[in-house]
Amino acid sequence: MVKIISWNIDSLNAALTSTSDRALLSQEVLRTIAKEDADIIAIQETKLPSTGPSGKHMEILNGYLPGYQTAFVSSNPPARKGYAGTMILYKEGMEATASVPRLDAPDTMDDEGRILTLETSDFYLVNVYTPNAGDGLKRLSQRQEWDKLFADYLSELDKTKPVISCGDFNVAHKEIDLANPSSNHMSAGFTDEEREGFTNLLAKGFTDSFRHKNGDVTGVYSWWSQRIKTSKINNSGWRIDYFVVSDRIRDKIKSSDVVDSGTRQDHAPIRLELDL
Repeated sequence: MVKIISWNIDSLNAALTSTSDRALLSQEVLRTIAKEDADIIAIQETKLPSTGPSGKHMEILNGYLPGYQTAFVSSNPPARKGYAGTMILYKEGMEATASVPRLDAPDTMDDEGRILTLETSDFYLVNVYTPNAGDGLKRLSQRQEWDKLFADYLSELDKTKPVISCGDFNVAHKEIDLANPSSNHMSAGFTDEEREGFTNLLAKGFTDSFRHKNGDVTGVYSWWSQRIKTSKINNSGWRIDYFVVSDRIRDKIKSSDVVDSGTRQDHAPIRLELDL
């Protein structure tokens, strides 16, 4: 059995070093993740310097999540400093090789640390932080190009061995994937273009593991807006974090669900268990 956790942490530095109320909630989520004893933990939006985590960062992180090897990629020039970034923690003793692919994506997307791939003997684990279409959908056309390139990348990997891609895909695929679809058709993350991009990804031979295991269940979300104080209390959320797996291993999925993150808004971790 393989257990994988994925979480958009929205600043690893803040979660590890700040004493704000939000940081304390993030630290509680890290303790929750530690109890899962996952084989692999994929983290998005680390917001670390281009040099990655400092020695102090790693010391604190190892205190929360001991017994893991670490791979990371951060935003590098010409992309913005301290932006995006991804990290993978995998159990000590696990033989794996990390790589940082480039998609020939538009703008500075290839330099923002958005994809980190871990190759194991049995599968590829692709940790992704998909670009947001942005306020006013100013990055939507670039996002559409990214979606095509990323789908092609996963499809190429899938020719070699099964793929598990996880992370913040920044799209609610269907109307049942968010609490208020009718008022969000022109919102980033629920435009027809972004939803079509995810449909096209699945059509290349991939499965949304959550829907495969849970059917058309409603009211299960992975993200709640921080801008609206009551969003989590009212469960006015979106499901934008996914485990997408190669079709040929979908019947190996034992569970795919959202981890309880308490009162912390923004992203909750998600969990996948596969019998490989």
